[in-house]
Amino acid sequence: MTDQQLYDQLALYVSDNKRALFDRIAPMRTRHVTTVLEDIYQPHNASAVVRTCDLLGIQDLHIIENRNKYTVNPDVTLGSSKWVDMHRYRSHTENTLECVQRLKRDGYRIVVTTPHAENVTPATIDLKGPMAFCFGTELTGASDVLMAHADEHLRIPMHGFTESYNISVSAAIVLYTVMERLRASEVDWRLSPTDLLTLKLQWARKVVHSAQHLEARFRLDAGEGDASKMS
Repeated sequence: MTDQQLYDQLALYVSDNKRALFDRIAPMRTRHVTTVLEDIYQPHNASAVVRTCDLLGIQDLHIIENRNKYTVNPDVTLGSSKWVDMHRYRSHTENTLECVQRLKRDGYRIVVTTPHAENVTPATIDLKGPMAFCFGTELTGASDVLMAHADEHLRIPMHGFTESYNISVSAAIVLYTVMERLRASEVDWRLSPTDLLTLKLQWARKVVHSAQHLEARFRLDAGEGDASKMS
């Protein structure tokens, strides 16, 4: 069965309201922009960034866990972690490098936020080409490894006495500004039709009870699969 056929079958088990949400929200998702969090240790900050990504339509969140375990607070995420794809890096000797290398292979520019950058801001950064916005740990910011492998450094303008914004606020300012500019631009930031269908199928699998069992039955009815696996 094709993904379209699978989705059409699974969608019969999704409420009308939820299907309408999939149809409205999925076309507003993007992978042109992605987010990277390095060693965030405060659950409130971790959770707030997930929620920001969901609300802005950013589908992927990359989580580096060198020293700190990334945990979320359900009271802050409000279910947003169900709809955002979270990719964790915690099993390598140098998780930051593993994440950076993966993103570069996928064609992303590595953009690291730092108060010491000079000219590039969320309002001026070039929108062409996929961008991975990276935010370092609370207090000390991005690691030396992340800074060294950055393609660009980005500064959030500040006009007060303190040197930096809270990490979740930084992410919200950068991502909101960039996404607003993208939506008003002619840059092709949307998912391809194939990726859009894959995403809707992924969401349907999350909300349909026993989706895996149903899919096996659909395949069997279509002449695919092994009947013995249905027992």
